[in-house]
Amino acid sequence: MLRARATLLALAAAVVLAGSVNAADLTASLTKGTPELKSAGPLAFGPEGILFVGDTAGAAIFAIGTEDTTAAKSFDKVKVEGINEKIANSLGVEAKALAINDMAVNPISGQIYFSVSRGTGNEAKPVIVKVDSKGKIGEFSLKDVKFSKVTLSNPAAEGRNRREAITQIAFVKDKIYVAVLSNEEFASKLRAIPFPFKDADKGASIEIWHTAHAKTETASPVRTFVAYDIKGETNLLAAYTCTPLVRIPVTSLKPGEKVKGTTVAELGNMNRPLDMITYTKGGKDYILLTNSAHGVMKIPLEGLDKVESLNEKPVRGGGTAGQKYEKVESLKDVQQLDKYGKDNAIVLVGKAGGALTLETIELP
Repeated sequence: MLRARATLLALAAAVVLAGSVNAADLTASLTKGTPELKSAGPLAFGPEGILFVGDTAGAAIFAIGTEDTTAAKSFDKVKVEGINEKIANSLGVEAKALAINDMAVNPISGQIYFSVSRGTGNEAKPVIVKVDSKGKIGEFSLKDVKFSKVTLSNPAAEGRNRREAITQIAFVKDKIYVAVLSNEEFASKLRAIPFPFKDADKGASIEIWHTAHAKTETASPVRTFVAYDIKGETNLLAAYTCTPLVRIPVTSLKPGEKVKGTTVAELGNMNRPLDMITYTKGGKDYILLTNSAHGVMKIPLEGLDKVESLNEKPVRGGGTAGQKYEKVESLKDVQQLDKYGKDNAIVLVGKAGGALTLETIELP
């Protein structure tokens, strides 16, 4: 019995050690220097406080070691009114000369990171800003940080489409998943890039059945997505404009493949999905999805593997179909959201072009 216990302890120690080595290997893959971002767009956190930044103008993903790895004792409630105005003031510009591009919470420290554009037009400069639970704002300096970079091939051409060259990134297990718009005929792509970075393959082309448009589309970019395991298989649940929700198994994302996703819900047209997260409440899993026109939706994930495919089925007149959802009427004008501890989320609330409030909400 003592021998068995000793063996179990040894195995547990080996697992902990292996985890430490793996984490150290990820950080060790970064090199000290100053990353030259042309823009700062989508954000995502990985292990050990590594921040991934999508550079749409440069068609690249940067992995940046923030060294922000002190675990928060608690995730204190946050409320900062006029957060965009306060960030602009801290950077020495007017609020109208600042654009908040994305927001991500460091799940270790609870600090909130923003990718912003300081200035307008060709003079705009990418900046990373962080905000703590007390509302203290500070620029995260990119000088002499540890980082690595991977460049994406065949990005969307310069102009309006280039701003959508990278629309969403997420770190899942040992890979970065990236939703991109390319300059190819099948423009909408998803890339699975192993981390530490080596090279980025050309990605898989994504075809979907757009229920409101009643046609197959290959050029519509994924606006936002989350990863979710269904029967032990990781899937990306991707939301598109006008607003189909599509399930795509990550095992299908092989370089050069043409992949048809399964449309599992139509959430209503004349709408742009903005941000989404997954969470668990009462022992059940949900998506929280915020939209430009249809507010915030709570979508149950139970039974998603059994919902009938909407592929080849039109949904006319702004109707909805497929996986059911409920509107969270208490949440209005949510522009962005992210998990904040186990039971809460951080939301960025307000009308586009106006003052924005950063605050904590309880997950519905």
